[in-house]
Amino acid sequence: QVQLVESGGGLVHPGGSLRLSCAFSGLSSAYHALAWLRQAPGKDRETVACISGFGIKDTYVNPGRFTISRDNAKTTVFLEMNSLKSEDTAVYYCAASRWSVPPDTASDYDWWGQGTQVTVSS
Repeated sequence: QVQLVESGGGLVHPGGSLRLSCAFSGLSSAYHALAWLRQAPGKDRETVACISGFGIKDTYVNPGRFTISRDNAKTTVFLEMNSLKSEDTAVYYCAASRWSVPPDTASDYDWWGQGTQVTVSS
């Protein structure tokens, strides 16, 4: 059974930083693409960053401020977020694909965590 559990969200002031963590089980990061996605109120869910089973990373949202990584044990994937802005406020989800190559659309990920709220506000 695949499980993904996010943590690390919360309230942060503009300009601050957060590190989100996603502990996963039931799959191997060597064979499954992993991603962080977010959904802001009234907006569609979007892919923030992903990492393929080969370890290739892509950041689609704020590439100069957001960084995806995974630990050496390959059981946790992280999203480092710096210089946060109010428009970064959203629910952030960790997701995994049954394939090692990330899917083209957010809705094509197969397994999802429950999400963690990130609120950027003064």
